[in-house]
Amino acid sequence: MICAHGVNLIESWQLESTKVNLLGLDRQGLEAFFTGMGEKAFRASQVLKWIHQFGVDDFEQMSNMSKALRTKLADIAEIKAPEVVLDQASADGTHKWVLRLDSGNCIETVFIPVEDRGTLCVSSQVGCALECSFCSTAQQGFNRNLTAAEIIGQLRAAYQHFGVTHRDERKITNVVLMGMGEPLLNFDNVIAAMNLMTDDDAYGLSKRRVTLSTSGVVPAMDRLCEASDVSLAVSLHAPNDELRDELVPLNKKYPISELMAACLRYANAGNRKRKITFEYVMLDGVNDSPAQARQLVKLLKGVPCKVNLIPFNPFPESKYKRSSQKAITRFWDILMEAGVTTVTRRPRGDDIDAACGQLVGKVMDKTKRQERKIMQQGGVA
Repeated sequence: MICAHGVNLIESWQLESTKVNLLGLDRQGLEAFFTGMGEKAFRASQVLKWIHQFGVDDFEQMSNMSKALRTKLADIAEIKAPEVVLDQASADGTHKWVLRLDSGNCIETVFIPVEDRGTLCVSSQVGCALECSFCSTAQQGFNRNLTAAEIIGQLRAAYQHFGVTHRDERKITNVVLMGMGEPLLNFDNVIAAMNLMTDDDAYGLSKRRVTLSTSGVVPAMDRLCEASDVSLAVSLHAPNDELRDELVPLNKKYPISELMAACLRYANAGNRKRKITFEYVMLDGVNDSPAQARQLVKLLKGVPCKVNLIPFNPFPESKYKRSSQKAITRFWDILMEAGVTTVTRRPRGDDIDAACGQLVGKVMDKTKRQERKIMQQGGVA
């Protein structure tokens, strides 16, 4: 059963007696779903609009379909999103929602308004398996991948919160997959969700306004070249392998040389000529020296890119501190003088633990990472 794209959904429903959640099916998936039940493929466009543009979750309201079809859909399908259990607003206008999943786990989604745009930061996994040492999410362990419905359900929940039911009301202008988890380790579900984000009959976002952030899963970056044309951000955080091995353990499997080669392939694939965004969290006395800035300049030479410097956002039990403003400015100066487009990201939502690297949700850790840490500290798990 390939639920992400609708293959064999009818057969699997008959075998398992479970309803198909149409919320997570992209156009291809919905077309396969309808043709599989003997209907015309154009029904996919109708249902996409009802679900995503008008926020309908009751088939009876889908008035441009026959009564018989609506009844049949109610029997075999559903439109089910995660439940919003916490809604927090920051003093700076940032908004955070905690959404509960069927498994009892919770994920977090953040909306960041900045001048003429509104960016929604979306999670792709329950927890994260990559163990980046400066990220609160990564310290929670990992439970499972989100379904496509659970990913797109975060965007739908934000639309509903703001009373937005049609894509022309552009409260949310950008989506970034930079929340909990590594998106490229949940490839098929993330692709289906991004297809919905950019489909004109769903949310109609420009592919340039949907950004996937990865820690550097090189084989999946190459798959992404073929499957999508969204913007790409890479969590770099260090200018050399020795330091990046410590900060981003995935680097031991896919070192910087392989990562940069994959970035070049993505930037130059087809006719896209896209710039890669490199994210670089600023850690006091760890990766913020002038020498490291110059090393970063050398590393990025020849790569079409821009750099986001991210002041570290503290969380309990972290061993790191935020770089001083003086150190951040000095680092920024060196990159800019070398011709590297660089932006310093202003911390947002840290009063509600919604800033970059602070998302934790509620994770039933299948990796047993938290228990191991307690044992290592001499406690009882």
